[in-house]
Amino acid sequence: MDGSKGKDGFRQAALDYHRYPRPGKLEIRATKPMANGRDLARAYSPGVAEACLEIKESPDTARDYTARGNLVAVVSNGSAVLGLGNIGALASKPVMEGKAVLFKKFASIDCFDLELNESDPEKLADIVCSLEPTFGAINLEDIKAPECFIVEKLCRERMNIPVFHDDQHGTAIVVGAAATNALEVAGKRFDDIKVVSTGGGAAGIACLDLLVKLGVKRENVYLCDIDGLVHEGREDGMTPQKAAFAQPGGPRELADVVEGADLFLGLSGPRVLKPELVEKMADDPIIFALANPEPEIMPDLAREVAPGAIIATGRSDYPNQVNNVLCFPFIFRGALDVGATEINDEMKIACIEGIAALARATTSAEAAAAYQGEQLTFGRDYLIPKPFDPRLMGVVATAVAKAAMDTGVASRPIEDMEAYKRQLDGSVFRSALIMRPVFEAAATTVRRIVFAEGEDERVLHAAQAMIEETTDRPILIGRPDVIETRATRAGIPLKPGTDVEIVNPESDPRYYDYWTTYHKIMARRGVTPDLAKAIMRTNTTAIGAVMVQRGEADSMICGTFGQYLWHLNYVQQVLGTDQLHPVGALSLMILEDGPLFIADTHVHPQPEPQQIAETVIAAARHVGRFGLEPKIALCSHSQFGNLDCDTGRRMRGALDILDSAPRDFSYEGEMHADAALDAELRARIFPDSRLNGAANVVVFANTDAASGVRNILKMKARGLEVGPILMGMGNRAHIVTSSITARGLLNMSALAGTPVAHYG
Repeated sequence: MDGSKGKDGFRQAALDYHRYPRPGKLEIRATKPMANGRDLARAYSPGVAEACLEIKESPDTARDYTARGNLVAVVSNGSAVLGLGNIGALASKPVMEGKAVLFKKFASIDCFDLELNESDPEKLADIVCSLEPTFGAINLEDIKAPECFIVEKLCRERMNIPVFHDDQHGTAIVVGAAATNALEVAGKRFDDIKVVSTGGGAAGIACLDLLVKLGVKRENVYLCDIDGLVHEGREDGMTPQKAAFAQPGGPRELADVVEGADLFLGLSGPRVLKPELVEKMADDPIIFALANPEPEIMPDLAREVAPGAIIATGRSDYPNQVNNVLCFPFIFRGALDVGATEINDEMKIACIEGIAALARATTSAEAAAAYQGEQLTFGRDYLIPKPFDPRLMGVVATAVAKAAMDTGVASRPIEDMEAYKRQLDGSVFRSALIMRPVFEAAATTVRRIVFAEGEDERVLHAAQAMIEETTDRPILIGRPDVIETRATRAGIPLKPGTDVEIVNPESDPRYYDYWTTYHKIMARRGVTPDLAKAIMRTNTTAIGAVMVQRGEADSMICGTFGQYLWHLNYVQQVLGTDQLHPVGALSLMILEDGPLFIADTHVHPQPEPQQIAETVIAAARHVGRFGLEPKIALCSHSQFGNLDCDTGRRMRGALDILDSAPRDFSYEGEMHADAALDAELRARIFPDSRLNGAANVVVFANTDAASGVRNILKMKARGLEVGPILMGMGNRAHIVTSSITARGLLNMSALAGTPVAHYG
């Protein structure tokens, strides 16, 4: 492809992204209803006066009655924007809008971008300080050095909220985390290394300051800029910040000081570090070439002369991207949540330690899914986590909040840090909060969960998460060498036969027992010994079912590929009894306005009234597992008898069956889905309904309707599915669908890991 055309195409795509379907990347939305005069009276005059008076009396209540406690300002004068230089405040607005979007995306922090036409640092500081009543924190951005040092210093001295220049400290924190792990890989220590840095700007100085706080000896730091080494007695291009790193002696160049350097830190420009200079560095040199878009040296050139080099850049197309988004959303999240009056060194170091520890931990399934094909195993090419690792919020923000409390700068300390972390995780893992009662119930016992598709990477991530987060024991059906290879490739430290039990269909010593068990069950249903042998060599769903039937596992999970009813056939063959039979499939959809359960999405294409009634009863039981009160609507094309249609007749028949005995849950039908979910609409149509409020369970008269609604909610309403939950099988088996994620499999394992006694 013509490179110029590719560049032009990307430029146009970027412009279109910013322009359509509406200009910009931000909008403002109301968080309270404004539907009638009463709402208006409370939102504005006269009701707003009450909030004003409360804040006047107790200024701290501004957090309770306004958005200030979760509102950050991104402030810039456009004097040092990315690699574009001094482009002015107006031209910086797309970048600042982008920063605001990142705050919202990664940490649920609301943000206004403020572009100010002011180059005088003292006047700029005056403007920023005057904004304190509006914001809970200030993020200074893209202000050139040395003015940025002055602005931040003045603001920090005069303001009682966090002020954080991200170009300095955000970069320094991520560099600190990467350096922490790079030194571990190289087997070196901060207090032993020689550091050579190029640049001398705001980010470079902040990085060196923080490296010194991490243990680097100041006398072992050599700072070079466009005028050469920063040394004692030098006057050209000097600032007080550079002077702090001045070396004794006279002028020297980069080539003179790089010999024996353990760490090169580049925040300067392209091609500053030549391959011949890399050759002079210590063995296994650490090279952080962070200039963008072209680094101080390209990684392949560095490795040609130093194959053991540990390299980070600022680019996303190479491993170890030093990206501020790993830091700033979460350090602000933690600071805001404890009402920190500043962001101090201890909070920055806590952020470093949290980020570094995450890279050393098992890779999250969500990060692996977002970065398919990349090796996410801690080592030379994976020093810091990826930006889309959802664990960053809980780990980093919690560490920052705790450090703020420990150092006395938190005005609203958090009493229960574990609960706080769960809350943060729940805002990222959307299923976390609603699944909590299930995980707590599962933790009361140890159950063995067998995964039929044990070679699937999603299953491997789920199995690792089970080991780390639950008391249950995963069993994987699959070939040990394939499982080990795929686990290694995905950065999952599972060891077949050590961490997890493996059932190898090709050579398991229990093969004879398995095929004879299966044959005994199926002998009068047309299965010959040879067919039983073949099935026990090739059909992992049948193998898993036999293991549960023999008591070698407590529950099985299958269905990550293949058709649902195909799996159900083998589950029913082996595990079905007079008491246990598939009743229906229940899908929990987690939506923005709360959970909604849908049944039957898979089992009975056209259920009879008795089957519908059984589905309703089973759904009520399972909804209770989530700590929710079931409110069940029987949905059809007919609404309270207004149509004599098939779905209406079957739903009315199911209603008669339900009414024939006392029930300890609410249900109503038959009705349309909108009447089920809108209590006011239902009251107009059927004033005497026994269902109060919106239904949280909708049961349909055929799987086409149930499955269709489920898929529409997934695709159009961004609904997150937990399930399908196979009801009626005593929790002995669950069949998922091919779209399930590793987090979804972990949720299903928790459901499977809950003893039947916990939910009736």
